[in-house]
Amino acid sequence: MPRLPLLLSLSLGLLCATPNRIPAAEKPKALINIGSKAQLFVDQMLVKSSEEITFQLHPGQKHPANPLLKADQPWEGWRISIYGNVIFDETLGKFRLWYTTDVTKDFPNFSVCYAESQDGIRWNKPLIGTIDSARGGRQHNAVLNEALLPSVIKDDHDPDPQRRYKMVAYVHKDKPEGGPHTFTSSDGLRWTRLSHEPICRSNDVITIYYDEERQLYVAFPKHSTDVRGQVRRCFALSTSKDFITWTTPRYVFKPDQIDDAGSLDRIEQVRAQLDVPDDPKLMRTEFYGIGAYPTESCTLAFPWVFTINNSGRYGNHEGPSEIQLASTRDLQTWERPFRTPIIPHGLPGEWDCGFLATQSRALRVKDEIWLYYAGANYTHGSPCLYKDIGRGTKFTGSIGLATWKLDRFVSADAPAQGGTITTVPFIFSGKRLELNAVATQPGAGITVEFIDAEGHSNLTWGTSERMTGDALRHTVVWKNQPDLKSLAGKPVSLRFKLNDASLFSFAFRE
Repeated sequence: MPRLPLLLSLSLGLLCATPNRIPAAEKPKALINIGSKAQLFVDQMLVKSSEEITFQLHPGQKHPANPLLKADQPWEGWRISIYGNVIFDETLGKFRLWYTTDVTKDFPNFSVCYAESQDGIRWNKPLIGTIDSARGGRQHNAVLNEALLPSVIKDDHDPDPQRRYKMVAYVHKDKPEGGPHTFTSSDGLRWTRLSHEPICRSNDVITIYYDEERQLYVAFPKHSTDVRGQVRRCFALSTSKDFITWTTPRYVFKPDQIDDAGSLDRIEQVRAQLDVPDDPKLMRTEFYGIGAYPTESCTLAFPWVFTINNSGRYGNHEGPSEIQLASTRDLQTWERPFRTPIIPHGLPGEWDCGFLATQSRALRVKDEIWLYYAGANYTHGSPCLYKDIGRGTKFTGSIGLATWKLDRFVSADAPAQGGTITTVPFIFSGKRLELNAVATQPGAGITVEFIDAEGHSNLTWGTSERMTGDALRHTVVWKNQPDLKSLAGKPVSLRFKLNDASLFSFAFRE
């Protein structure tokens, strides 16, 4: 939902309730302890060297039934957007979705609506709305009024049953009241505002998730600031230990020169959807939102990369948005080695060919990662956002799903003639080594060696037996060695030898 009226103020707005900064990164250690956590190749922090290896980004697989949710109720308007979150509620045994609708006569200042599903694919919109419609009497599924961007978290550990469900949403009112606020609920349907003033400044878009390992609520508020001579949409990071007091936001996503260099290429991909010609003086890259997913060893982000080609005819900026990938190990320094879509645009005319956004946190569903995303077949400056031109007929916004097999976002690939990856020294815990890998072609395979600081193979262990096939958890075997217990807690390095294979991650397990 690219255009949010009255929310795109470039003023500094309100500061957070506390002057504290986000927690400092851990002190760097000369020897990394990876414990028994899966090490992904989204970043290459553990890679000392590689030969004949390429690192490949794997876009998500779009569900064949997409879009899974459409704007089909009169109180939703002509479009809906994920601009919210999906959880799987263990207690209720179902998927639950909170999403944003358009401005309508029922809810003239936006609303948050609710849907649920047994399988995450077929969704119902139960008419259990808990707020009054402006037109009165109509049944609906809206659960919060004058709000949008509902990031919802289920917190079963909160001793207060009235606060089991937590939400940060943007209150669509004039400042100083308007802005990101916290809400709580006992059932996810009846919400009470917790905060008395905005938790931090945010121009409009804000997403949050809960970081279980750090035991922190993590928010990404949108801040506009000058970047290389142009005021741009950027994103900061704020955290909270109690959902009440939030740290002063610190910038973590600003467009760099690589982003700007790729602007024209991204614009060309959606040229058929754009309403105005390019203006080279205005062309640039910005960020429009951030989705997240904590893996075992790093945190992934799904930045919504907004590319501006010109000012729109009727206001604001014109251009598309696409979803890319970022990662961090400390919430402070974010890497973006791939500047291509992790969710590809649809073809011209398809439901997701123009402007994309994601849920606030991706889901682990068995051995898959699910990321619900919003797709629109218009761009940020399209006339339909300002005038009733093709609304609900030619133009609309809907919600779909992209998935990955567990941790298969980036692979280290080797050709048939072979390639190697050598890690830096690290310490691990556990008794066995697992590989998440694919080696299915004739002659394909992966072997592993323990090596010393000088790069020599550990003669006691030698080379492992060859891994072949397609496995998320292949246990590596060494002849005459029952387990890895004798190496746990000691500095080691690994050398992977790949032939016509893809390695996504490795992990030592207990």
